Amino acid sequence: MSSEQTAHKPPVPLLDLMGVFFRVGITSFGGSTAAWLYRELVERRGWLDEDHFLTALTLAQVLPGANPVNLSIYVGSQLRGGIGGAAAALGMIGPPFCIILGLGYLYREFGSSPTVHAMLGGLAAVGVGMTLSIGLKLARKVRKVVPVLIALTLFVTVGVLHWPMIPMVIVLTPLSILLERFWGAKAAR
Repeated sequence: MSSEQTAHKPPVPLLDLMGVFFRVGITSFGGSTAAWLYRELVERRGWLDEDHFLTALTLAQVLPGANPVNLSIYVGSQLRGGIGGAAAALGMIGPPFCIILGLGYLYREFGSSPTVHAMLGGLAAVGVGMTLSIGLKLARKVRKVVPVLIALTLFVTVGVLHWPMIPMVIVLTPLSILLERFWGAKAAR
């Protein structure tokens, strides 16, 4: 967002900020959290534009810790400073914490049931579907070849061939930077 755009927008109320992250925290599952946050923050509320969201998501993925929590802290602090980061993080962490406590108890009591295993498999499928949904939405905007090649390489090696992720990222990160510099410099000429 440009400084002109943010100067004309009133500050986001802390309860609204906490409420959005509370709702996403209580309704999303696994990797689908980023998709729900994109929908809320970019599409529904317009608090962030797409580029700002991608910056936030990238930073959240690079930092240690849970990506959704990192994203909530970043977005909250961008919108309302430190208190906004704390409010968003509390909204994101509080509901899942309580739900996990309850589910842990239920799993201890009923975890051996085939019905429970089927339900968990369905929830995992929903998480994968939501993650693919946001990936496809964002991929449509990519006009460069290098990021697409790197993403496809990572998907095939880690997702299909089951190679370890960390070594692949360690190899592909400098490779992507070199390729982008080479092709980016070539395109600029």
